[in-house]
Amino acid sequence: MVYNFKVFKKCAPNGKVTLYMGKRDFVDHVAGVEPIDGIVVLDDEYIRDNRKVYGQVVCSFRYGREEDEVMGLNFQKELCLASEQIYPRPEKSDKEQTKLQERLLKKLGSNAIPFTFNISPNAPSSVTLQQGDDDNGDPCGVSYYVKIFAGDSETDRTHRRSTVTLGIRKIQFAPTKQGQQPCTVVRKDFMLSPGELELEVTLDKQLYLHGERIGVNICIRNNSNKMVKKIKAMVQQGVDVVLFQNGSYRNTVASLETSEGCPIQPGSSLQKVMYLTPLLSSNKQRRGVALDGQIKRQEQCLASTTLLAQPDQRDAFGIIISYAVKVKLFLGALGGELSAELPFVLMHPKPGTKAKVIHADSQADVETFRQDTVDQQASVDFD
Repeated sequence: MVYNFKVFKKCAPNGKVTLYMGKRDFVDHVAGVEPIDGIVVLDDEYIRDNRKVYGQVVCSFRYGREEDEVMGLNFQKELCLASEQIYPRPEKSDKEQTKLQERLLKKLGSNAIPFTFNISPNAPSSVTLQQGDDDNGDPCGVSYYVKIFAGDSETDRTHRRSTVTLGIRKIQFAPTKQGQQPCTVVRKDFMLSPGELELEVTLDKQLYLHGERIGVNICIRNNSNKMVKKIKAMVQQGVDVVLFQNGSYRNTVASLETSEGCPIQPGSSLQKVMYLTPLLSSNKQRRGVALDGQIKRQEQCLASTTLLAQPDQRDAFGIIISYAVKVKLFLGALGGELSAELPFVLMHPKPGTKAKVIHADSQADVETFRQDTVDQQASVDFD
């Protein structure tokens, strides 16, 4: 039986540097990030002339619209998270090779050179902020790419002809265990009125997967002389752009309003369950909604919750995503409102841990990306 394994391939415009990678998603396990590995194939001319070739992992953070960049302003910052010389190989570079690298080295010949980069677990996750219909240019957010180039040093100004870049993502998956069931009770008393209004909100669990329905259990005890006229439940996405002191805002990504069982008269109570499902399909036209890091040819969804090992240690390049259910009771013009919030976690499930065995007769299913042309402007291609 012949097994297939997928490989991503991209060439520099001059065709003398070719990058091969087995995957473009690298998992952040909170305690550490998967190594970023691949193969670089050099032209015979580069090998013969002993040209220096370097590799880097770059984090790009765009925090402003590209069309607003006037008078020398630049709303994009780039940080090199890992850098090393790939060729000629340093003497002390006996890194252990993966099975995929071993198979590619045998198939690609003597001009193939393996590389492995390690980045800090504090590096931010890949996040894209959704653009409006009239927005042009690259979207705001955090993105990553692997850059391979020929030059005299790591800090040398790169030339488009001999540079190849391939977009990657740093992602997180849901924990294997559920946390404590979220529950809260809030109360409100009224000036010059006896009694109080009590609202208890409970979620059926703490961790939800994308596309899963959220059950919001609501219990209202009205011991005041006011009436509850309407109930509204919402899922709110919190976006915290760490670079700015006041860079936090919220998006309502799912909501449901009801008057069923209302008005709740003084001395009575109500218990009901409301169901909410946060989906990108319901928020396609909303600017600023956070999505998972963008890679072309892959379907997008709402951004996952950002898990931090230490909440106080936030990378300045990062965008922190959180979710909460908010329930509001409307009491009329004079009574005001009563609201309660419960945070929860929204993430993708961890895929199967069983690795595919790469046999000696395995065939590589190569996905080739568009080759950059010399006439194009200097930009990172995330095909």
